[in-house]
Amino acid sequence: METSAEGLRALWISLAVLGATAVMQAAVVAVSGSVALLGDTMHNAADALTAVPLAIAFLLGRRAPTRRYTYGYGRAEDLAGVVIVLVIAVSAALAAYEAVDRLMHPRPVSNLLAVAGAAVVGFLGNQWVAQYRIRVGRKIGSAALVADGLHARTDALTSLAVLAAAGGAAAGWRWADPAVGLLIAVVILTVLRQAAREVGRRLMDAVDPALVDQAEAALRATPGVLDVGEIRLRWIGHRLRAECAVVVDSGATVLQAHEVAVNVEHALLHAIPRLAAAHVHADPYAPEGVDHHLILAAHR
Repeated sequence: METSAEGLRALWISLAVLGATAVMQAAVVAVSGSVALLGDTMHNAADALTAVPLAIAFLLGRRAPTRRYTYGYGRAEDLAGVVIVLVIAVSAALAAYEAVDRLMHPRPVSNLLAVAGAAVVGFLGNQWVAQYRIRVGRKIGSAALVADGLHARTDALTSLAVLAAAGGAAAGWRWADPAVGLLIAVVILTVLRQAAREVGRRLMDAVDPALVDQAEAALRATPGVLDVGEIRLRWIGHRLRAECAVVVDSGATVLQAHEVAVNVEHALLHAIPRLAAAHVHADPYAPEGVDHHLILAAHR
């Protein structure tokens, strides 16, 4: 609940900042006709609107597990990440289309000082939002929020490109504005690749291998653990769940084996950041040639 609330707070604050930035830039686009600023405005508007699916995902993630969704609704956050990637792709396509159209049909850009001012405001707004989203996203373990922050960081750079376009237009280079607009589309595609990789890895249950090493070290350091079997970690929203197997003394009672398993889970909760729970399977020590899971071999 606490991490979801923090994520929602980050979303609404960044939505307000980027929304105000996009509205201001749209007004300047209307009076200047700058296609470079138009691309930046569409990017800012798209970035602001991505707060909506993420907010829905954070709210869904608060719901308790059901008999159908036994792990809860945390994966809605990963689906929101897919929506964000699609929004980034659409904004890149629109920016590229407008830039190519302006290159083929040049038109003068007016009110260059207003365009330059809007570019500076866009840079400052996006840079602040990017740092804020990335910091909160990494703190609560939200890949979608981090991807959104990376998107905003690139928006800040594209705003500086708009400033360069205004300078080119002032020098009489009519091609400068649409050329920068096309460059912005290319930059957005770079962000798209990075965000898609981040979200795709989360959908495929990828985790940082360092977390697996931390988990294994915690297991081996737990009293009563003779050896460590498989270790599996997966993200569900912005919380981790673990499944692992440990080897215990074959002469241990059920109560003793259970105590070792509970101690293992307790050690993991302290060793792995944002771990929600762990399922620990205790295997009895087996001499060489003995397989306590032989009955399952045909089902694997």
